[in-house]
Amino acid sequence: MILIADGGSTKADWIAINNEQKEEFRVRTLGLNPAVVAEEELTNRIINMFQLINIKDDVSEIHFYGAGCGTPKPAAILKNILETIFINAKVLVSEDMLAAVYAATGKEPAMVCILGTGSNSCYFDGTNMQMLVPSLGYILMDEASGNYFGKKLIVDYFYNKMPKSIALEFKKEFNLDPDYIKRNIYKEVNPNMYLASFAKFMFDFKDEKYIKRLIKKGFQEFFKYRVLPYHISSETPVYFIGSIAHYFRDILEKVANKNDLQITDVIQRPIDNLLEYHKNNINL
Repeated sequence: MILIADGGSTKADWIAINNEQKEEFRVRTLGLNPAVVAEEELTNRIINMFQLINIKDDVSEIHFYGAGCGTPKPAAILKNILETIFINAKVLVSEDMLAAVYAATGKEPAMVCILGTGSNSCYFDGTNMQMLVPSLGYILMDEASGNYFGKKLIVDYFYNKMPKSIALEFKKEFNLDPDYIKRNIYKEVNPNMYLASFAKFMFDFKDEKYIKRLIKKGFQEFFKYRVLPYHISSETPVYFIGSIAHYFRDILEKVANKNDLQITDVIQRPIDNLLEYHKNNINL
């Protein structure tokens, strides 16, 4: 049995295939970002998924692509956890940016971006990823991501910068007690996922000027820091991966056009494309 996983900070999609490359099952666990989730919690999120544990001794290979796995230390932590659980498996852990590249463009040169709970980007030359800036996560970077917009919404609410009609709905939707917010940000697991949970509010009000302006500003900031420094041409294919890009594609395309770029495709969940890439290009 072989496992292929695309792991974001909010969720991780798993597909199990047999030696004939036929799909056996697929499951979804909570996010497995080793940069922000403690080792014990990472382990629990895997072993509590009975479909995975039922086959743990039968798994011969794991290809895991995950948020927070772009630097050696957290990637090694997750690799060790997977090897401890799946004792007969060869475990390969890579960053989620590589999964985005495989899912979006395969072997063709392109600009590939992630806009989900977090955000990132790279230029893929057909062989290697070129990343001008490392991702430093939800506190310092992650422009235009779910947690970025969550922070903006919370701050605007408390500074009374949010229109009153929208603020009333925001108050109904979320627990805005300051102590509750601070506990979730500073003491609970997955603060980035907690912040990103506020971003879903934008979809219900995406036609409001305030929300449109907020999203447009965030997307422009992402292009400024994460796309334009690559100096790609207007002919370069540009792909986006993730729920934020998917749900606000119309605004994203306008911002791209403003920067003389065209979006080739937006992929909400890359796991199916990732599976096909593996079947066609990697000896499973």
